[in-house]
Amino acid sequence: MPDPNKHQHRPEPRFDWFIPIDGDGDRAGTLRAQRPPTFDYLRQVAETAEACGFYSMLIPTRFANGLFAEDAPLAETWTTATALAAVTSRIRFLVAVRPGFIALGLFAQMAAALHQISGGRLDINIVPGGIQNDLERVGEVSDHATRYERAEEFIEACRALWQAPQPVSYAGDFYRLAGAYCAPAPGDDAPRFYLGGASPRALGLAARQADVHLGWIEPPDDTAQRIANLRERLNDANRPLTLGLRTHLVIRDDEPAAWDAARSLIADAAPEVKAQRQSAIVGTPMVGQQAQAREAPDHRLGRHLWNGLSEVRVNCGSALVGTPDQVADALLAYWRLGIDEFILSGFPHVEECRRAAGELLPRLRERIAAENGAGT
Repeated sequence: MPDPNKHQHRPEPRFDWFIPIDGDGDRAGTLRAQRPPTFDYLRQVAETAEACGFYSMLIPTRFANGLFAEDAPLAETWTTATALAAVTSRIRFLVAVRPGFIALGLFAQMAAALHQISGGRLDINIVPGGIQNDLERVGEVSDHATRYERAEEFIEACRALWQAPQPVSYAGDFYRLAGAYCAPAPGDDAPRFYLGGASPRALGLAARQADVHLGWIEPPDDTAQRIANLRERLNDANRPLTLGLRTHLVIRDDEPAAWDAARSLIADAAPEVKAQRQSAIVGTPMVGQQAQAREAPDHRLGRHLWNGLSEVRVNCGSALVGTPDQVADALLAYWRLGIDEFILSGFPHVEECRRAAGELLPRLRERIAAENGAGT
């Protein structure tokens, strides 16, 4: 994996947005969302992101609401992705999938069909570990190591069905194929696999199998160390890998207003929701979740990095807070570490998508182009 600090020319960065399947609004952690996750609303988010020029959209996977009360309305991941692909024409969809909840052969055919129907716009975000107690509530009981081992076979077997000559055979501990077929078979245009995680097991799996390693935002020094750990494993794997970063944004015209907006996001959070989120974090083996919820005065992990959303949100609970120029400078620091894909979001997702596209991304692209040009 090339070292980005050697000033070599880098690819154009990719910027993605997010589908809020839990619901949306300018308040998080309330019992119910101001904007429920109806298809009409999620379609508006997707159409806005496409019109604003975003490359792709991440659609998470949940078995209970992860931003409001657990029994609040929740849009199902695969159905939502399929429906949104049918009403868009250019933007891609990065669909989160948890191996073990659908038969491998059926999933491979479903994904291949959606990839073809959408014109090759599907990628897969493999989520091996999940949210503590979330898997168990739907009958999945397995340890952390087993879920990663199963995920590796899931990726290998899907790639075989999509790209190997048919009929396909595969023999693993969790999945077996004996003369299997997949139609349509995507071939060289198959969906790419994104993998996250910060544990040694997660980094090892990403080095062996991922097309893109996706990390939640942390302080730059922590991100640099995670990337260094990943590079050590990539040296052994000897394969290319793109680095991605997932973060929320709170952008306003002046910095005090941005911090006021950040704090207001969780000002009306319900105690019940905070308790539900806390139960998903305490004792979790997921290294990334532990890092997102670390304690800091006023939730400030850095001058512009704030993890207040971890009080009310499962998974990524950190945001960059500031003016467009300040947030652009902050994201540039991560680009310098080797990040070439950024998955962004903000509350509410329609308005903040337009703000990010109009006020943030032109500044960030200009900064990256200047440094990229200096390296040629």
